[in-house]
Amino acid sequence: MLDERGALLFTVIDPVDYGTPDAAIKTAVAAEKGGSDVILVGGSIGAQGELLEYVIKGIKEKADAPLILFPGNIATISRHADALYFMSLLNARNPYWITQAQMLSAPLIKRLGIEPLPVGYIVIHPGGTVGWVGDANLVPREKPHIASSLALAGEYLGNRFIITDVGSNPQMQGYSSVPLPIIKAVSEAIRVPYIIAGGVRSVDAVRLSVKGGADIIQIGTAIEKSKGAEAQAKLFSRIIKEEGSKRKARR
Repeated sequence: MLDERGALLFTVIDPVDYGTPDAAIKTAVAAEKGGSDVILVGGSIGAQGELLEYVIKGIKEKADAPLILFPGNIATISRHADALYFMSLLNARNPYWITQAQMLSAPLIKRLGIEPLPVGYIVIHPGGTVGWVGDANLVPREKPHIASSLALAGEYLGNRFIITDVGSNPQMQGYSSVPLPIIKAVSEAIRVPYIIAGGVRSVDAVRLSVKGGADIIQIGTAIEKSKGAEAQAKLFSRIIKEEGSKRKARR
């Protein structure tokens, strides 16, 4: 898919952030109609159990886009998903988030037949909830070489994707999305697909992120809080595909 389109839009649905499970399902379906290439379901706290199962099954009944789990911990697993981010938090202080959670969940993932997607996860300042929960040694925003070195190490360890994430709603703390110098440094350092997440709220941020080297833009809050999820996804998708086509033409 990435080879065909040059760049992709992933929409994150955290069921806990919605007033009702049905509202989460409705937003996911609208995002797919708007052009989201993948729907991610999960979150840092509480996206598990009956709530997770209900939302995933509801989305699968109404949408055809691949549904990938975005786990906050070992409980964010469902047999109804197509795949799962098998994440290692590369800059965690606590080894639980680097290898132990993965060890605890691996037998279940294998038994359920869910495709694991090895992902090296890097949290950039300010970090938000994921930084706090994951006990991350946050990468300073003015130190792109730290982010790129972590990303390259993640690739060398066998991860098939690298994510840099500033956490949800960084604007509440006076920050924007992943800084452009970090995006450029990471994209130049690695060969695997590069995903940026957290705080991408505007067309300019989307365009600059893809121009800077991001392969996949992962968006949650901007679609969740929009007045029209389908229209918002359509706008972001158009920009991403425009820049993706330009990238393909340069190759």
